[in-house]
Amino acid sequence: MTNLLLQWATFLAAIALLLGVVNLFSVHLNRLFIGRNLYSGVLVISLLAIVGLAVTDTVLDMTDDGVGMMFRWVQAPLEAALASLLAFFLLFAGFQMMRRQRTIWSALFLVTAVVVLLASALSTNVFIPASIQSFIVQIQHIINNIFVTAGMRGILIGIALGTITLGLRLLAGIERPYNK
Repeated sequence: MTNLLLQWATFLAAIALLLGVVNLFSVHLNRLFIGRNLYSGVLVISLLAIVGLAVTDTVLDMTDDGVGMMFRWVQAPLEAALASLLAFFLLFAGFQMMRRQRTIWSALFLVTAVVVLLASALSTNVFIPASIQSFIVQIQHIINNIFVTAGMRGILIGIALGTITLGLRLLAGIERPYNK
């Protein structure tokens, strides 16, 4: 029974993803031709290129891991750059909060940002003494296992409740998103 539910959930997720990609493509194709939006054109061309690579990878068997190559050469460096920018802005925001309002919450935010950054620096072989490394790893495990997990669960519960509420409102006719 569990396997059947998992297969159905996977199938529905794949269909939802496909519908989302088709919707994204149509909206940005519209913006490209009607609004002359350059960024929409870049998105449409990128989407078509990746779909073309996926077709040549799987169906035609012409290329050897073209989608994986694009992921390694384009997506992974972009994610690394955005993660480093996020780290910088988190530290900057922590220092700005400490400068403007010195509360326990701003200090906790700054300490958490520093600990998470130091823990990520451990994976890049930055020299940190062994005693400090073990302490940072323990603190990172506490942060990940308690606070991050609690936050993720809270967000997922909120999404589930919002989805159920919107579904009930749509079924009851209270919410009519397509009426003008």
